[in-house]
Amino acid sequence: MNTTVGVIGGGQLARMMIPAAVNLGIDIRVLAENEGMSAGLAAFAVGDYRDREVVLAFAETVDVVTFDHEHVPQEILRELVARGVAVHPGPDALAYAQDKLLMRERLTELGLPVPDWARVENSAELGVFLAGHGGRAVVKTARGGYDGKGVRLVSHEHGADDWFPALAEDGNDGALLVEELVDFRRELAQQIARRPSGEIAVWPVVETVQKDGVCAEVIAPAPLSAGRLAERAADIAVKVADGIGVTGMLAVELFETTDGRLLINELAMRPHNSGHWSIEGSTTSQFEQHLRAVLDLPLGATTTRDPWSVMVNIIGGPVGGTLFERYPAALAEHPSAKVHNYGKDPRPGRKVGHVTVGGSDLDEVVYEARATAAVFQD
Repeated sequence: MNTTVGVIGGGQLARMMIPAAVNLGIDIRVLAENEGMSAGLAAFAVGDYRDREVVLAFAETVDVVTFDHEHVPQEILRELVARGVAVHPGPDALAYAQDKLLMRERLTELGLPVPDWARVENSAELGVFLAGHGGRAVVKTARGGYDGKGVRLVSHEHGADDWFPALAEDGNDGALLVEELVDFRRELAQQIARRPSGEIAVWPVVETVQKDGVCAEVIAPAPLSAGRLAERAADIAVKVADGIGVTGMLAVELFETTDGRLLINELAMRPHNSGHWSIEGSTTSQFEQHLRAVLDLPLGATTTRDPWSVMVNIIGGPVGGTLFERYPAALAEHPSAKVHNYGKDPRPGRKVGHVTVGGSDLDEVVYEARATAAVFQD
């Protein structure tokens, strides 16, 4: 009988675990939120991940539970563990990805580099922070934000007044996270995998390009990162993974400041958009590595296959058509590109796929990846 991994969440991350599971001979089952989701190829059940009975019933059919997202309520996760279910990452670690205030508190306790921050519960407290930080700051909801949602630049103490009344209803415990507005040169991301026995594998640090709060492009490895910068990024990620007990994939999103520091921006405890390049660009993809890690199997090599890999997200997709209709042009014009279709209907702002190109000339690789993605967008 094969080992069965259960993935809660039916998005594209679960979808991209399927080929890796097939290659490893692992059965994979997905608890999808709705019919027809991206990972429907492996959907075993459809139901609400916030429903205790739905999640418990799903967990009884698998050997290990892992995630496509970090939103499963803590009380459900802890009941799974109490019942003897293997959950990776576990609730203690996942709490820091679910709550940005908890994350900032823990990273500060660990002595890791983070932007100056504070917990604020009203406009007066926000005003005090603004006064001490040049009159501008970034405000974030502690829970529920992603892809630029739940994040706001403010320059007045009343800049988040519309958020405060709704905090308790949204599970944010009546407080917002406010951070200094970091003067950064670029954004980086460090992928790392950690298995329960403690083994760790680290990929090269990558550069990410954001547009409208959404990751648009990834360059692996990050240009001009060899040496000390790469060592610092890896060291930070290792300390995070060990310090909070992550099992599975971890992405540490970083700011490289104009004065050369690295500051931790966000954490993701699952495969992450900044690691999609690894499917073609690394000896072991982040999706295979995640499965190895949650099953406590020896981790794979993270060496790169090409000097450069560039991933470009297909955001929105064609208007009034499908990605597949654009295949003849894209594949004929760019035969070196690898196209990943998430099986989603095109919609403005939605990630519906991505393109990866590898090679030795960075300018050429960037051009090919961008040009291929452009074929799918109007």
